[in-house]
Amino acid sequence: MLKRMTLAALGIAMSMGGALAQDYPTQPITMIVPFSAGGPTDTVARLVAQVMSKDLGQQVLVQNVGGAGGTLGAGQVAQANPDGYTLLLHHIGMSTAPTLYRNLAFDPLKAFSPIGLITAVPMTIVARKDFEPTDAKSLVEYLKTKGSEVTYANAGIGSASHLCGMLLQEAVGVQMITVPYQGAAPAMTDVVGGQVDLLCDQTTNTTNQIKAGEVKAYAVTTPERVAALPDLPTTKEVGLEKLDIGVWHGLYGPAGMDAAVVSKLEGALQKALADETVKARFAELGTTPVAADQVTPAALTSELTSQIELWRPIIQAAGTYAD
Repeated sequence: MLKRMTLAALGIAMSMGGALAQDYPTQPITMIVPFSAGGPTDTVARLVAQVMSKDLGQQVLVQNVGGAGGTLGAGQVAQANPDGYTLLLHHIGMSTAPTLYRNLAFDPLKAFSPIGLITAVPMTIVARKDFEPTDAKSLVEYLKTKGSEVTYANAGIGSASHLCGMLLQEAVGVQMITVPYQGAAPAMTDVVGGQVDLLCDQTTNTTNQIKAGEVKAYAVTTPERVAALPDLPTTKEVGLEKLDIGVWHGLYGPAGMDAAVVSKLEGALQKALADETVKARFAELGTTPVAADQVTPAALTSELTSQIELWRPIIQAAGTYAD
């Protein structure tokens, strides 16, 4: 008798969960970006959130929770109610955090419900517009001789610009003067203002400034040239084969989300990335959405797993850690 009651209770609970998922969402959804407003990941999030809102019938509101290289905002989502109303849009930093942070409060592979990949963004090496080197090859020679005097801006430990900076220094064989900021936007502001020399950041944060002549651009960090910046050579073209990095973004919820809710969010994300306005805006910023078959929980899990393994030896070799 007790066993039949237990099974009945389980059936009722599953039925209620399905009904709740069918009605989802009934209120606005918060999409946390673990970096400052105006930065490259924030730009991607706001473009995606706008179209997802239309499909879901509820506002997807972007909230910036910066700090600790993206781990503060990610940790907040990891602790959130897995009801589908708190999401996380994060970048490559999810794969580097397990090695960079000795006391990370969450396991990226266990603390989240993956929803799908979004885009892989190339990076560009830029400098204050009056920086001495005139092109990418002269930049490499300049860094080899005077790199220890060069100030390099980044958005903080674990940020994409921090990772690119590590690879750039390794490729050239020099240690620059690193100047960390609380986000990509203020780092770019000081490059434009001439307070620091160099920055390597995502095209979503550099393309407009490059086109406006506010910074001097040297190279893109992916094997192929970027359509939005056709005159920029690749790092491979200028002899920096080791400097090959693109910044992928993914959407997550807290672990334990209902599969039907995950499926709804996955569908809304796929529609957002297929939207012509989003694709056009991404193209202007030097990136494209991932293929439709990559906008899935399985694809995001696979990418995250492989990237954790890729970055672990690189970070360990650099000896850069945070508490």
